[in-house]
Amino acid sequence: MTGQMVDERAAGDPTGRRDRRGLLVAALAVLLAVLIAGHRVVPNVHGLGSLVDSVAPLLGLGVPPLALAALLRRSRRALLAVALPAVAWLALYGGAWLPPAAGAEPASVRVASQNLRSGNPDPAATVDAVAGAGADLIGLQEVDDDVRVGTALDQHYPHRATVSTVALWSRWPIRESHGVDTGLGWDRALRAVVAAPRGDLVVYVVHLGSARAGHTATRDETLAALAAAVRADPAPRLVVLGDLNTASTDRVFVPLARLLHDAQADAGQGFGFTWPAELPVTRPDHVLYRGLTPTAAGVLHTPDSDHRAVTAGFRW
Repeated sequence: MTGQMVDERAAGDPTGRRDRRGLLVAALAVLLAVLIAGHRVVPNVHGLGSLVDSVAPLLGLGVPPLALAALLRRSRRALLAVALPAVAWLALYGGAWLPPAAGAEPASVRVASQNLRSGNPDPAATVDAVAGAGADLIGLQEVDDDVRVGTALDQHYPHRATVSTVALWSRWPIRESHGVDTGLGWDRALRAVVAAPRGDLVVYVVHLGSARAGHTATRDETLAALAAAVRADPAPRLVVLGDLNTASTDRVFVPLARLLHDAQADAGQGFGFTWPAELPVTRPDHVLYRGLTPTAAGVLHTPDSDHRAVTAGFRW
């Protein structure tokens, strides 16, 4: 009798342990699914919610380890649970990896935006790479008084508008330009009217307030100010180029997303991460638009900057 009980326990313990481990994997999978689908309900205490929002597409990286753990435990329950975050991620972000629809017509205007990085040792090399992408309009942020930038661009982009540390270089005449108050106490954004071949195009070049873990209030205020400026702008064709220090998945991006379309989402492929340049994990740099049809969008790895450049093409 005693021997039979020992045998039953010996035979039963491994299965019991495996079931308990399977339950843990299943619980983690359910939590991951909830986080992927509902990251915007994470309390934004000290900017935590905003931080989670910014890297939300990367939460899918948790699926393969959980699937492997479920296989090692030989737990069907855990494998079924792991399907939940996988499906949630595919539903929200899988479409970004589908090939974009090819534009029916060539681009009427091509744009690019680059944060040069303050203290860039060779800004000319950076802007040369951006210009090499064939943009008609180049928006720059963190521009200082280094003459090398102008020397590199002026020959092919004879028209320029500059406000503090943001600038727009254009192949076409700039009818007017002025600074835009985003609440920083000094203008770090500009609005320009470009006389494009097929009509006027309003272009904003913007560098919003910085966002760091626990410190997003200034960024949030500047984004709200930009959204207010765009909302009040009557221009039928408008493009925003810049470092917004905000990912499109961030909850604070919603007011701007209601007013403008995202070129990367509409005509690009993949997440288009831009920062940090060497191994980007989020996308603070954007090309946003209205009144145009996007034909292409992408990201360009340029030298000497801590941001990658963003590019887009549009037709009238």
